[in-house]
Amino acid sequence: MLIPDLRRRLRALGANPAHESRVLRQWVQCLPLDAGRRPLQGFLPKALMDALPGLMAELDGLVTLRSEHAGDDGESARLLLGLADGQTVETVLLPREGVCVSSQVGCAVGCQFCMTGTEGLIRQVGGAEIVAQVVMARRKNPRLRKVVFMGMGEPSHNLANVLDAITLLGREGGFAHKQLVFSTVGDERAFTALGQAEVKPALALSLHTTDAAKRERLLPRAPRLTPESLVEAADAYGRASGYPVQYQWTLMDGVNDGPEELDGIVRLLHGRYGLLNMIPFNSAPGLPFSRPGWERSRAIAAELCSRGVLTKLRDSAGQDVEGGCGQLRAREAVGRPVRVVRIHA
Repeated sequence: MLIPDLRRRLRALGANPAHESRVLRQWVQCLPLDAGRRPLQGFLPKALMDALPGLMAELDGLVTLRSEHAGDDGESARLLLGLADGQTVETVLLPREGVCVSSQVGCAVGCQFCMTGTEGLIRQVGGAEIVAQVVMARRKNPRLRKVVFMGMGEPSHNLANVLDAITLLGREGGFAHKQLVFSTVGDERAFTALGQAEVKPALALSLHTTDAAKRERLLPRAPRLTPESLVEAADAYGRASGYPVQYQWTLMDGVNDGPEELDGIVRLLHGRYGLLNMIPFNSAPGLPFSRPGWERSRAIAAELCSRGVLTKLRDSAGQDVEGGCGQLRAREAVGRPVRVVRIHA
C-alpha cells in the first residue's frame, strides 16, 4: 500500500485535511479510536466513520509477526515480519527506545559484508508497509522515540516511498525530525531530495572505507562517488538541516582497520559536522569477513577520538541469535530452526 493512495482513500470517504491527519495519527501512534479530547464520532464524516474499523484492520494487516528474537541485553530484539504477498522483512527494536526499519525486500547495492545484499533486490516496500513496521514496534515499546532507516534495503533506491513514510512519521507520528534517520550508501538524487523534503531527517552515510577503489569492491553497485565527494555532500546537508551527520563504518578485521584507513578517516572527517559510528562486523555464515576483537576496536575508536574525530563504538544487536541484517530472512528461507524468545513492552 502506498501512502498517497491511502490519503486518496480517506479523501474519497469525505475526509478534509484535519480528518485525514487525525485518522493517520490514530494509526501511527497506536491510539484507540476513542482517544483524544474530541471523539471521532461526530467529528469524522459518517462514511469515513463507518469505514474506519475495516480500514484500521487493513492497516494492521500490512505486516504480521513471523518470529521474534530477543537479544541478551534485554532491550534489543529482531522481528521477522511477513508482508501480504508472503515476502518478509526484518525490523529491529534497538536499545534506547529506537527501531530500525527495512525499506526493501533484498537490496541491489550488493555490499560484500551484508547478508541482505546476497539475494539482490526482490521488491520495494510500500510506504504504508514501512510505517506499519513502526506501528508494530510501537506496540512492543510505547515509549518509542527514534526511527532509523538502516534495515534491509537502500532507502535512496526506494526514495518516494521512504520520504512519504518519513513525512507521515514526522507530521502525524509524533517523531521529531532529528529522530528520523535516513541511511544511505550515498546517492546524488537522495541528497537533492532530502534538501527539498518537507520533513528533513537526520542523515547517516555508510562510508566503510576512505579508499575509492576499495569502496567499489566492497559496495559494487553503489553510485560511483568518491569518499571525498560523499562526505562533502553529507556535510553540506548536515549543516543545512542542523543535524550532525552519522558516518557509518562497519569495522572488518584486516579490511578497513589499518593505519592507512585511520589516517584517511582523520583526513576526511576532522572538522566535519558529524560523528563516526563504528560497528564491528556482525559475523554471518558464508561471508568472508571477520569481526575484530573488542579491545582492538576500542583502541581504534580511542585513537580516532584523540586525533579529533568524535567516534562512537557500537555493538551490533543480535549477535547471540545470529541476527545480523538479512540473517533471519535467510535462515527462514532455507528452513533452519530459529530460537524464538518473546519479549514484552
